[in-house]
Amino acid sequence: MTTRVIIVDDQAMVRAGFAALLAAQSDIDVVGEAPNGAQGVELSRSTHPDVVLMDVRMPEMDGLEAARRLLAPPPGVTHRPRVLMLTTFDVDDYVYEALRAGASGFLLKDAPPADLIAAVRVVASGDALLAPSVTRRLIADFARQRPAGRGKPALRLKALTERETEVLTLVARGQSNSEIAETLVLAEQTVKTHVSRVLTKLDLRDRAQAVVFAYESGLVAPGE
Repeated sequence: MTTRVIIVDDQAMVRAGFAALLAAQSDIDVVGEAPNGAQGVELSRSTHPDVVLMDVRMPEMDGLEAARRLLAPPPGVTHRPRVLMLTTFDVDDYVYEALRAGASGFLLKDAPPADLIAAVRVVASGDALLAPSVTRRLIADFARQRPAGRGKPALRLKALTERETEVLTLVARGQSNSEIAETLVLAEQTVKTHVSRVLTKLDLRDRAQAVVFAYESGLVAPGE
């Protein structure tokens, strides 16, 4: 199955480089490029990509606003791509807000080519790109600045079973399914089932949103 990708970045050289790299993969098809968020949204609406590579900082409309429009489309628009944020900074306010909006993760622009290819495949498969330690640090840094665990997010935790709460805690600490399985002495498939139930019960799109939710509800405290 081929993954359809569009690249949204204000630097032509970056777009061209990423496009050439990804188009060389037999399972990835680059279906368009755009120089800013506004055009990126229009392009996504017309081409229906599986994954949008979205730069954070762009003129006219930045990547955060574009991600919001793609992930919370107006009535009548049913297509919602996966959004992978691209940034030159390892800590950026916009990235955290993009994760809250539903982006599936982020990648530094200077990451090795193999990481970009792998990231597209990971996000296209429906998972979130949370492996880089910088992602967890970024979420923790911003969570530290916000009041934890009051109101609706904390109340929503009551919908989870004790085991599901344990699994969400470990997801928020950056553990993979196999690591969670080892920690809790469970089969990996059982962990996948628990993760799926957590996402469904909390109405979360993927692991990226689950991590943000865990911090904002107070389930996990920064620095733990």
